[in-house]
Amino acid sequence: MKVLIVDDHPLFCEGMKNFFLAHGNYVVDTAANGLVALEKARTFRPDVVLMDINMEGCNGFLSTRLIKSEMPEIKIVMLTASDKEEDLFEAVHSGACGYLLKNLEAQELFDLFAVLEQDEPPLAPGLAMKILKKLANKRDTNQEVSAVTVESGILTPRQIAILSLVAKGYTYQQVAEAVCFSERTVKYEIKEILKRLQLQTRSEAIAYATSNGLIGG
Repeated sequence: MKVLIVDDHPLFCEGMKNFFLAHGNYVVDTAANGLVALEKARTFRPDVVLMDINMEGCNGFLSTRLIKSEMPEIKIVMLTASDKEEDLFEAVHSGACGYLLKNLEAQELFDLFAVLEQDEPPLAPGLAMKILKKLANKRDTNQEVSAVTVESGILTPRQIAILSLVAKGYTYQQVAEAVCFSERTVKYEIKEILKRLQLQTRSEAIAYATSNGLIGG
Protein backbone atom coordinates (compact mmCIF):
# COMPACT_ATOMS: atom_id res chain seq x y z
CA MET A 1 0.00 0.00 0.00
CA LYS A 2 1.06 3.59 -0.64
CA VAL A 3 1.19 5.41 2.70
CA LEU A 4 1.34 9.09 3.64
CA ILE A 5 2.52 9.73 7.22
CA VAL A 6 1.27 12.88 8.96
CA ASP A 7 2.84 13.94 12.27
CA ASP A 8 4.47 17.11 13.57
CA HIS A 9 7.43 15.28 15.13
CA PRO A 10 10.14 14.78 12.45
CA LEU A 11 11.92 11.95 14.28
CA PHE A 12 8.66 10.04 14.74
CA CYS A 13 7.82 10.53 11.05
CA GLU A 14 11.22 9.23 10.01
CA GLY A 15 10.93 6.23 12.32
CA MET A 16 7.48 5.35 11.00
CA LYS A 17 8.66 5.79 7.42
CA ASN A 18 11.50 3.30 7.97
CA PHE A 19 9.15 0.94 9.78
CA PHE A 20 6.63 0.79 6.94
CA LEU A 21 9.29 0.55 4.26
CA ALA A 22 10.79 -2.41 6.10
CA HIS A 23 7.38 -4.11 6.07
CA GLY A 24 6.91 -3.74 2.32
CA ASN A 25 4.77 -0.61 2.13
CA TYR A 26 5.68 2.36 -0.06
CA VAL A 27 5.77 5.64 1.89
CA VAL A 28 4.99 8.38 -0.64
CA ASP A 29 5.94 11.23 1.73
CA THR A 30 5.46 12.74 5.18
CA ALA A 31 3.64 15.89 6.31
CA ALA A 32 3.97 18.01 9.44
CA ASN A 33 0.39 19.32 9.66
CA GLY A 34 -3.09 18.78 8.28
CA LEU A 35 -3.00 21.31 5.45
CA VAL A 36 0.32 19.99 4.13
CA ALA A 37 -1.27 16.53 4.33
CA LEU A 38 -4.10 17.72 2.08
CA GLU A 39 -1.60 19.00 -0.49
CA LYS A 40 0.43 15.78 -0.36
CA ALA A 41 -2.73 13.66 -0.67
CA ARG A 42 -3.69 15.59 -3.81
CA THR A 43 -0.21 15.10 -5.26
CA PHE A 44 0.46 11.45 -4.41
CA ARG A 45 -3.03 9.94 -4.00
CA PRO A 46 -1.94 7.46 -1.30
CA ASP A 47 -3.98 4.40 -0.42
CA VAL A 48 -3.72 5.21 3.28
CA VAL A 49 -3.00 8.31 5.34
CA LEU A 50 -1.61 7.65 8.81
CA MET A 51 -2.78 10.75 10.69
CA ASP A 52 -1.82 12.28 14.03
CA ILE A 53 -4.50 14.31 15.84
CA ASN A 54 -2.83 17.19 17.67
CA MET A 55 -0.94 19.39 15.22
CA GLU A 56 -0.56 23.15 14.95
CA GLY A 57 -2.60 25.06 12.39
CA CYS A 58 -4.78 22.21 11.15
CA ASN A 59 -5.37 19.18 13.32
CA GLY A 60 -5.99 15.62 12.23
CA PHE A 61 -9.78 15.82 12.49
CA LEU A 62 -10.07 18.80 10.16
CA SER A 63 -7.48 17.39 7.77
CA THR A 64 -9.42 14.11 7.62
CA ARG A 65 -12.60 15.96 6.71
CA LEU A 66 -10.83 17.95 4.02
CA ILE A 67 -9.18 14.91 2.46
CA LYS A 68 -12.30 12.74 2.58
CA SER A 69 -14.45 15.50 1.06
CA GLU A 70 -12.22 15.55 -2.04
CA MET A 71 -10.78 12.03 -2.13
CA PRO A 72 -13.23 9.69 -0.39
CA GLU A 73 -11.37 6.64 -1.68
CA ILE A 74 -8.36 7.39 0.54
CA LYS A 75 -8.39 5.49 3.84
CA ILE A 76 -7.38 7.50 6.89
CA VAL A 77 -6.16 5.87 10.09
CA MET A 78 -5.48 7.93 13.20
CA LEU A 79 -2.21 7.16 14.97
CA THR A 80 -2.22 9.06 18.23
CA ALA A 81 -1.27 9.02 21.89
CA SER A 82 -4.86 9.85 22.90
CA ASP A 83 -7.13 7.04 24.07
CA LYS A 84 -9.95 9.44 24.96
CA GLU A 85 -13.42 8.35 23.88
CA GLU A 86 -14.26 11.81 22.57
CA ASP A 87 -11.24 11.73 20.25
CA LEU A 88 -12.11 8.25 19.03
CA PHE A 89 -15.68 9.23 18.15
CA GLU A 90 -14.60 12.56 16.63
CA ALA A 91 -12.16 10.65 14.42
CA VAL A 92 -14.90 8.29 13.23
CA HIS A 93 -17.26 11.22 12.70
CA SER A 94 -14.59 13.00 10.65
CA GLY A 95 -14.22 10.03 8.31
CA ALA A 96 -11.35 7.97 9.74
CA CYS A 97 -11.63 4.22 9.19
CA GLY A 98 -9.25 3.26 11.98
CA TYR A 99 -7.74 4.40 15.27
CA LEU A 100 -4.36 3.18 16.55
CA LEU A 101 -2.34 4.20 19.60
CA LYS A 102 1.34 5.13 19.62
CA ASN A 103 2.04 2.90 22.62
CA LEU A 104 1.44 -0.28 20.60
CA GLU A 105 4.28 -2.73 20.08
CA ALA A 106 5.78 -2.49 16.60
CA GLN A 107 4.53 -5.87 15.36
CA GLU A 108 1.10 -5.32 16.90
CA LEU A 109 0.87 -1.95 15.13
CA PHE A 110 1.75 -3.50 11.79
CA ASP A 111 -0.64 -6.43 12.25
CA LEU A 112 -3.51 -4.05 13.01
CA PHE A 113 -2.58 -1.79 10.12
CA ALA A 114 -2.40 -4.74 7.72
CA VAL A 115 -6.11 -5.57 8.15
CA LEU A 116 -6.83 -2.58 5.88
CA GLU A 117 -6.01 -4.82 2.93
CA GLN A 118 -9.06 -6.90 3.88
CA ASP A 119 -11.15 -3.72 4.26
CA GLU A 120 -11.32 -4.23 8.02
CA PRO A 121 -11.12 -1.23 10.37
CA PRO A 122 -7.86 -1.22 12.37
CA LEU A 123 -8.61 -0.44 16.00
CA ALA A 124 -6.31 -0.55 19.00
CA PRO A 125 -7.28 -3.20 21.59
CA GLY A 126 -10.19 -2.07 23.76
CA LEU A 127 -11.41 0.66 21.41
CA ALA A 128 -13.81 -1.60 19.53
CA MET A 129 -15.46 -2.40 22.86
CA LYS A 130 -15.89 1.30 23.58
CA ILE A 131 -17.73 1.73 20.29
CA LEU A 132 -19.97 -1.26 20.99
CA LYS A 133 -20.77 0.02 24.49
CA LYS A 134 -21.62 3.43 23.09
CA LEU A 135 -24.02 1.89 20.59
CA ALA A 136 -25.50 -0.37 23.26
CA ASN A 137 -26.11 2.57 25.59
CA LYS A 138 -27.99 4.39 22.85
CA ARG A 139 -30.12 1.35 22.16
CA ASP A 140 -30.82 0.45 25.79
CA THR A 141 -31.87 3.96 26.78
CA ASN A 142 -33.84 4.43 23.56
CA GLN A 143 -32.06 7.71 22.93
CA GLU A 144 -32.57 9.75 19.82
CA VAL A 145 -29.72 9.74 17.34
CA SER A 146 -27.12 12.21 18.58
CA ALA A 147 -27.00 15.78 17.29
CA VAL A 148 -23.65 15.05 15.68
CA THR A 149 -25.12 12.25 13.57
CA VAL A 150 -28.19 14.25 12.57
CA GLU A 151 -26.42 17.46 11.77
CA SER A 152 -23.61 15.81 9.84
CA GLY A 153 -26.20 15.08 7.15
CA ILE A 154 -27.20 18.75 6.95
CA LEU A 155 -23.75 20.11 6.17
CA THR A 156 -21.33 18.56 3.69
CA PRO A 157 -17.78 17.63 4.78
CA ARG A 158 -16.49 20.58 2.71
CA GLN A 159 -18.83 22.98 4.50
CA ILE A 160 -17.84 21.63 7.92
CA ALA A 161 -14.16 22.02 7.02
CA ILE A 162 -14.64 25.60 5.81
CA LEU A 163 -16.67 26.53 8.88
CA SER A 164 -13.96 25.02 11.10
CA LEU A 165 -11.31 27.27 9.53
CA VAL A 166 -13.53 30.35 9.77
CA ALA A 167 -14.09 29.52 13.44
CA LYS A 168 -10.29 29.56 13.91
CA GLY A 169 -10.24 33.16 12.66
CA TYR A 170 -9.25 32.54 9.03
CA THR A 171 -10.43 35.15 6.51
CA TYR A 172 -12.22 33.93 3.38
CA GLN A 173 -9.03 34.50 1.41
CA GLN A 174 -6.96 32.51 3.92
CA VAL A 175 -9.50 29.67 3.86
CA ALA A 176 -9.39 29.65 0.05
CA GLU A 177 -5.58 29.49 0.07
CA ALA A 178 -5.54 26.78 2.75
CA VAL A 179 -7.87 24.37 0.96
CA CYS A 180 -7.20 25.48 -2.64
CA PHE A 181 -10.74 26.60 -3.42
CA SER A 182 -11.56 29.99 -4.91
CA GLU A 183 -12.62 32.75 -2.53
CA ARG A 184 -15.92 32.84 -4.42
CA THR A 185 -16.47 29.15 -3.59
CA VAL A 186 -15.78 29.80 0.09
CA LYS A 187 -18.29 32.69 0.16
CA TYR A 188 -20.86 30.53 -1.65
CA GLU A 189 -20.42 27.69 0.85
CA ILE A 190 -20.83 30.06 3.81
CA LYS A 191 -24.12 31.29 2.31
CA GLU A 192 -25.21 27.68 1.84
CA ILE A 193 -24.32 26.89 5.46
CA LEU A 194 -26.45 29.78 6.72
CA LYS A 195 -29.28 28.74 4.43
CA ARG A 196 -29.20 25.11 5.52
CA LEU A 197 -29.01 25.96 9.21
CA GLN A 198 -31.56 28.80 8.82
CA LEU A 199 -29.26 31.28 10.53
CA GLN A 200 -28.29 34.87 9.75
CA THR A 201 -24.62 35.30 10.65
CA ARG A 202 -21.34 33.37 10.63
CA SER A 203 -21.09 33.76 14.40
CA GLU A 204 -24.44 32.04 14.84
CA ALA A 205 -23.35 29.24 12.51
CA ILE A 206 -20.07 28.75 14.39
CA ALA A 207 -21.85 28.71 17.75
CA TYR A 208 -24.44 26.26 16.46
CA ALA A 209 -21.88 23.92 14.89
CA THR A 210 -19.69 24.01 18.01
CA SER A 211 -22.56 23.27 20.40
CA ASN A 212 -23.71 20.35 18.24
CA GLY A 213 -20.25 18.84 17.94
CA LEU A 214 -19.73 19.51 14.23
CA ILE A 215 -16.57 21.52 14.84
CA GLY A 216 -14.18 21.80 17.77
CA GLY A 217 -14.77 24.41 20.41
